[in-house]
Parts: sequence; structure tokens; C-alpha cells
Amino acid sequence: MPRRKGRASLVSPSLDGAEAAPLFRQLYNELRGAILSGRLRPGERLPASRALAEELGISRNTALAAIEQLTSEGYLAARPGSGTYVADNLPDLGAPASRARQNGRGQVKARIPAPEIPPRGARLLDVAGYRPENPSGKYWPCFAPGLTDHSDFPFPLWARLLARAWRYPKAELVAGGDPGGYPPLRQAIADYLRQARGIDCAADDILIVSGIRQAIDLTCRLLLEPGDPVWIERPGFPGLGAAIAAGGGRLVHVAVDDEGLDLADGLKQAPRARLACVAPSHQYPLGVVMSLKRRLDLLAWAREARAWILEDDYDSEFRYAGRPLAALRSLDADGRVIYVGTLSKLLFPSLRIGYLVAPPSLAQAFRRARAIVDDQPAMGVQPALAQFFADGHLAAHVRRMRKRYAHRQALLLAAAAHHFGDRIRLEPDAAGLHLVGQNRLKGRSDAAISAELREAGLTVSPLSAYDVGPVQGNGPKRQGLMFGYAAVPEAMIEPGIAAIARVLKL
Repeated sequence: MPRRKGRASLVSPSLDGAEAAPLFRQLYNELRGAILSGRLRPGERLPASRALAEELGISRNTALAAIEQLTSEGYLAARPGSGTYVADNLPDLGAPASRARQNGRGQVKARIPAPEIPPRGARLLDVAGYRPENPSGKYWPCFAPGLTDHSDFPFPLWARLLARAWRYPKAELVAGGDPGGYPPLRQAIADYLRQARGIDCAADDILIVSGIRQAIDLTCRLLLEPGDPVWIERPGFPGLGAAIAAGGGRLVHVAVDDEGLDLADGLKQAPRARLACVAPSHQYPLGVVMSLKRRLDLLAWAREARAWILEDDYDSEFRYAGRPLAALRSLDADGRVIYVGTLSKLLFPSLRIGYLVAPPSLAQAFRRARAIVDDQPAMGVQPALAQFFADGHLAAHVRRMRKRYAHRQALLLAAAAHHFGDRIRLEPDAAGLHLVGQNRLKGRSDAAISAELREAGLTVSPLSAYDVGPVQGNGPKRQGLMFGYAAVPEAMIEPGIAAIARVLKL
């Protein structure tokens, strides 16, 4: 039925029977939009339902359904013997400051108010100068650090383990309920740490987390008061400092020397620190191994100061020469070390599984804290991962990848020596997934070199980006170029280094 001109033109709806939305919903949206935009003002009378239906060429029941819905929601009010009106108690939505945006059909669009993020939230979004790395596939080859090769992960086997666990799941898998995580997985991790890292811990000491940052967040919530000083390594991974600052800790950037974290520098800056975060097995990004003396000194400090140590056992699995020193946690006789690790780097990034090993005296407190803030970890992959451990697949995969990464490091060293000479010098490292090249290009900062390479489609990270502490106090920002090699296929390493040399005119 064609639409006639008249009172209904105040609403100006255009209904389309071909649309997926029912006609009453279309009319409801149009009338609601007219009210919210101010085209229909508080106290204004609507046409009678019969007249509105005739104007729009729809049934009266359709018009009544839309009007009744708007009345039940408070947009309209019926006055017996008089008709239906826009509710009087609505604010003046026709004022310019409160007028909603509309699309071409007169439907209201959501208002987009100015952000009202309080200072604490703003600090979370811009804490410690942290910006997430984005080493995407647009750069070839990608020598970004921190990446691993998951192309050889046994995904068909993984799929079978998942299917086995969930085809006929046990009741405890479906119900969940343990804030610590799946007990067989926690036991498998305890057995693995005892054998691989010399850590004597019970399954009840272990908490399954989504990653290192959740472990840090729980630690900060449980053990820190807002503003408590926290020692972190300088340089170090900015994401770790960001997580600590977001959790309320005050970052104290402590220098790293050839023996690891410099305790003297930490004591000079913040003698009453409540937490020290260290990666003693293979410091990121320098690759320094903390000396035994420095480890014992750090443990003594924590004991005497009643402080805590968070040990990130970064890259301990990927060691290519000699045996690593025992984990700091294995030397802790006083229960001051919280040990954290990740399985995502060992297997594949989207796994998002890590673990926290609490001192026995704190294990129950960590479980309760986890239950409060996050209830329990997702059960999805935990049973398959427990079986992956139990059947020896994890150990076999780590051995295979360790051999592959050692070969790629050797290829990188050979290519760099050939194409860079002494202008960017790389030294071998007994562990890890990247090498730090000494920048000997006078007058060119590592950040400028990295930006120049990125313009050419090549990714090499500047070491200075990881030196986020204040320039004054413990020296200027370090200079260097970080070459990740673990995720670069063997055939691309030499051509990639040659391309870098060409861009930099070496």
C-alpha cells in the first residue's frame, strides 16, 4: 500500500518487507531513533495505531506491537481517552549536545562519548613505555627476537590427544573446579622440573596460568602494596615491567653486568624493594647467565630483607653447549623464590599455557588468589598436554628443536661474518633464540638502523628498545641489534643477512 502524506511524516520511517528484521522491529527502531534523536520530543503525540498503520501500509497489529514495546520500555506513555505520547520524563534529547547520530534511514546510532578513562587506567594503557611487538609476516625474512618455529610441531598427534581426552570426557574434565589447574598436568610439570631444572616441588605448589604475565599479575596482587618498589633488569623485556607497573609495583631499573643483576645498583636505588624479577638462566635480551655468587647473594638479600624473588627461567630449555646452572628456585632454602615458566614457547604460541611454582608457604594463598580473580584455568588443552608430557613427546620435541635452533644460530653467525665483517659483530651464545650484534656503524643508532631496515621490509630489533629505564642513574641506553634466528627457515638466513648488508651498504 502506498504511503500517504500526513501526521506520520513526523516519524518518516521507511519500512521494507524484504528485510530480514520483522516489520514491527523496523518500526520500533525507527520510532525509537526518532525519540532518541529529538525528532519526536517529550510530550509529543503519536498518530493513532490505526492511522499509523494506514500511513505505512502495514497491519494495525504490527503498529500496535511496536508501540506496546516502546511503551513497556518507557519511551512512550498512553493517556486514556487521549492517545499515545512520547514520555514526559525523558530528558530533552533534541538538544545539540545530546543528539544521537543517525544513519540515512533515520535509525539511531550509538553515541561515542569522549573517553572517560581514569588516571589508573591511562597508566595501564601506556605503562613503562611498552608497545606490543608486531613482527608480522609482512616483513621477510623476520629476524625479530622471541619467535619460535612451530612448523615441525606434531599437530596430528596433538589432535589425537585432544580427541582422546574429549571424546568421552571424565566428569572432572567437564566440571573443572580446581583453581590450580588439572592435577595430572601439574604433576607432569613437577616431574619435568625435577628432572630438567633440579627443582623439588609438589604438584600442589604449581598453578597453571595463561602465561608469564598472568603469573606476574597474581604475584603483584598477592605480595605487593601499591607503590612498593620492584627491581627489574635493565635492559629487559618491556612487557614484564608493564605487567608489574599495571599491578601496582614501582619499577626500579637495575643494571645488568656480565654476572647478571647488579645487586649493588639495586640496593643503591631501592634498598627496601619488595620483589626482584630476574631471568638468571639466560637474561633477556643480553643472554647473560647469572653467576653462582650473584645468585647466592640475591637469595641472601631476599632472606634478610623478607623480600621475594620472581624467577623467569627464560630459554633454559634451549641450551646448545654445556649444562646450565641449577635454577635459582633449586637453591632456595628459605621459600623466597616464585618460579615461572611457559610452555607456549616450547610448543606453539597460541597454546597460552604457563605455570607458577609457589613456595610451599604461599601455595594455598596463590590458589585462593587465583580463585578470586580468575576462578580456574580453561580445561580445554590441559588433559592433552598432560598426556603429551607423560608419553615423552615434550622431551622429544625439545630435543628436536634444540638441534634445529643450534644449526640456525651457526648459519646466522657464518652469514654475518661474511656479509657484515666487523661492522656489526655477532658472537655465539650457548643458549637462547637470538644474538645481539654490536653496532659499530659510527653515527647511526640502532633505532635508526632498525627503522631503515623496516622501510626495506626487513626486521631487526634495536637493543635500545628494551632499555626502558631512565637514562640518568645507571648509564645511557645500550646500543645493539637483535637478530632472532629460531623462526627463520635455514634457506632464508643467508639471503636475509645479505639483504640487510645491501640496505645498510656494508
